[in-house]
Amino acid sequence: QVQLVESGGGSVQAGGSVRLSCAASGFTVSRSSMGWFRQAPGKEREGVVGINGYGSTSYLDSVKGRFTISKDNAKNTLYLQMNSLKPEDTAMYYCAAQPDQLVSWVPRQPNAFRNWGQGTQVTVSS
Repeated sequence: QVQLVESGGGSVQAGGSVRLSCAASGFTVSRSSMGWFRQAPGKEREGVVGINGYGSTSYLDSVKGRFTISKDNAKNTLYLQMNSLKPEDTAMYYCAAQPDQLVSWVPRQPNAFRNWGQGTQVTVSS
C-alpha cells in the first residue's frame, strides 16, 4: 500500500527557510516520478517542482533559485528545501508520487500523479 507522509511545515518570517519531508512507503522513491504541489486558499493547486526517476527536475518559475527538491534513496524520502521564503509562498504543500515510473520527461501537473500525501501547511509572514 502506497503512503506519503509530509512533515516539516510551519510558520516562518519572510526570508527564512523551511525543509519539507515526504516519507514514502509501498514503493521505491528512486525509480519513481515525484513532485511537490501547493494550494493557497481560493487558488488552484499548482506544481511547485517535479522530479523523475532519473533525477531530472522541473521548477515553477517563481521558485527557481530558492527551492530545491531532492531524494534520499536510503530513507525512501523526498525533500523540498525552501529558502528566501516570501509571503506568497504561503500555502498547503502536498507531496505526490507516480510510483515505479521511469520516464525521460518531468511531470508537474496534478493529473500526472496517482498518490498524494495529506499536506503540510507553510505560512510565511512579512
